[in-house]
Amino acid sequence: MEKLKMHTPNKADDNFKKLAALFPNAVTETIDENGEVVRAIDKDVLMQEISCTVVDGNEERYQFTWPDKKKSVLLANAPIAKTLRPCREESVGKDGTPGGFDSENLYIEGDNLEVLKLLQETYLGKIKMIYIDPPYNTGNDFVYEDDFAQNTEEYLANSGQFDEDGNRLVPNTESNGRFHTDWLNMIYPRLRLAKDLLTDDGVIFISIDENEIENLKKVCDDTFGEKNFVASVIWERAFAPKNDAKYFSDSHDYIVIYAKNLIDFQIGKLPRTEEANSRYKNPDNDPRGPWASDNMTVKTYSANYDYKITTPNGTIMKPADGRCWFTSKERMNKLIEDGRVWFGEDGGNMPRLKRYLADVQQGMTPTTIWKHEDVGHNQEGRQELKKLFDDKGYFDGPKPVRLIERALLIGNLNSDSLILDFFSGSATTAHAVMKYNAEKGTNCKFIMVQVPEETDKKSEAYKSGYKTICEIGKERIRRAGAKIREENEKKKNMILLENEKDAQLFFDIAKHGKDAVERTKSAFKQVDGSYLIDTGFRVLKCDTSNMKDVYYNPADYEADLFDMMTDNIKEDRTPEDLLFQIMLDLGIELSSKIEETVVAGKKVFDVADGFLIACFDANVTDETIKAIAQKQPYYFVMRDSSLANDCVATNFEQIFATYSPDTVRKVL
Repeated sequence: MEKLKMHTPNKADDNFKKLAALFPNAVTETIDENGEVVRAIDKDVLMQEISCTVVDGNEERYQFTWPDKKKSVLLANAPIAKTLRPCREESVGKDGTPGGFDSENLYIEGDNLEVLKLLQETYLGKIKMIYIDPPYNTGNDFVYEDDFAQNTEEYLANSGQFDEDGNRLVPNTESNGRFHTDWLNMIYPRLRLAKDLLTDDGVIFISIDENEIENLKKVCDDTFGEKNFVASVIWERAFAPKNDAKYFSDSHDYIVIYAKNLIDFQIGKLPRTEEANSRYKNPDNDPRGPWASDNMTVKTYSANYDYKITTPNGTIMKPADGRCWFTSKERMNKLIEDGRVWFGEDGGNMPRLKRYLADVQQGMTPTTIWKHEDVGHNQEGRQELKKLFDDKGYFDGPKPVRLIERALLIGNLNSDSLILDFFSGSATTAHAVMKYNAEKGTNCKFIMVQVPEETDKKSEAYKSGYKTICEIGKERIRRAGAKIREENEKKKNMILLENEKDAQLFFDIAKHGKDAVERTKSAFKQVDGSYLIDTGFRVLKCDTSNMKDVYYNPADYEADLFDMMTDNIKEDRTPEDLLFQIMLDLGIELSSKIEETVVAGKKVFDVADGFLIACFDANVTDETIKAIAQKQPYYFVMRDSSLANDCVATNFEQIFATYSPDTVRKVL
């Protein structure tokens, strides 16, 4: 059986393989820092292969760089031996049940750089939309401190270790000589990893203000490609000026939007507004509905289209000098006969073509200016959070739900799209996704990622028991989910009561009990496809690997130590911890259905309806192995030391060869 690697992929190795496949003549050998011969890429040969014009040395060229940019690329590519550990007690079921673990939404606590690495294999090319609200680098906020002094091996062992305050966030003041550099080193590797998670038609929205808008655009051009730029939106975040401002009162932020591949991205249209529809009238009671009139002449002159028209009251009309009608006389007569031409109320005006509301595009192209009355403002975001938390303001500057809803519409989501926010903060994105599902009848899922940054001990949040930003975010989702479920139930009940048959069914519950309840649920589904809105989330926490160091580097340990180490798994780890690291390693979505069963006296995990079956109990017998093999999973995973004895180990391969030869068998 094959051994699981149990760490994130080394993206540098993957890139090497891709280059070697494309340009085998560029593969060479060299001496590394330890004096050992290793395979490498010959830069000079590669440059000759990929460009007709080679820029070398200090020759002037267009580029965007900063101190440590090369190291930030290495940081993005370096593998880590980390995992995500499930936390059932903080999770919420689809229907809001505390401790439920059936939700397809994820809330992940941890450094987002590490989490993005952990998600690489499982969610590669699966995220339809990303929204992030990263630190704006105002001089008063925090950025992640990434240690570029470490080599790859040190990073593999130490990455993610929190400082004495419990986090890796450090203040980035304007007096810092690396003010912009530190911010760029923070955002760049995260965006590189995020890009790979997007679907081919995926899109990313990034909120920012004046401090780093220029640098963010350049970083995104570097990461996503200038050709994949969609728009830079101005969001009117404030509705009243601040008269105490030194120069100008800032009233806007930006949202920078990039597609994974612009050629594949189809922008979502916004709903038509009442103002847009108001210009369509129906003064003549046209059965085709409201219409707006349009000019029927054009500047490009053609003698064939220059003819006279007799109006209903006998007036003769012809185009102005130098102009002609937009169509032929035959087609014009047909339009007039069909009642598609308007001659004014008295029937004697210049003819105008009727453009019907029913025929126009039912969505509106978004503009690059988002007004606060359309998408909300900062005060609205604060008030939304205060209403959920009993009029207490626990978070500074949360985005309004309507702002994220606008992004969701433009993102052109499918019915089951994945949305990622790896600077989750107060979890506005999760709130917006649940609300979107309730209104659209969709089943989109969210993945929220937030470092467990501590709240200020003097803050109202800390005094109320919320010790970290994560605790505020999770509680916001719980409360928002409960509110959405309540509102959705009221809406569906009202819809049902409008229909006499369904209303009678609704009132029959008291008489017919459970059967009527089930029939009512069926009616709910028919009336409103969003009956079962997933308002829960699985909580996962980023931690060190479940495996001891000897698992990764057995050659570094003396042979006699192996007798002392009867198990290569850390003592404080549970079978469910192991399961989720295996799911990451095998690329199985972390929201997959998980069932626990007992097979021949042993606990067995069944993931995604038999796609993966795992058993981590000791003393596993032939009976258990046979029962699992008969289920014919795609993957089967167990501990290396799980088999009861040598006889079971001998029979293992034969059992699977008999009942499920195609099952991929792996061990820890």
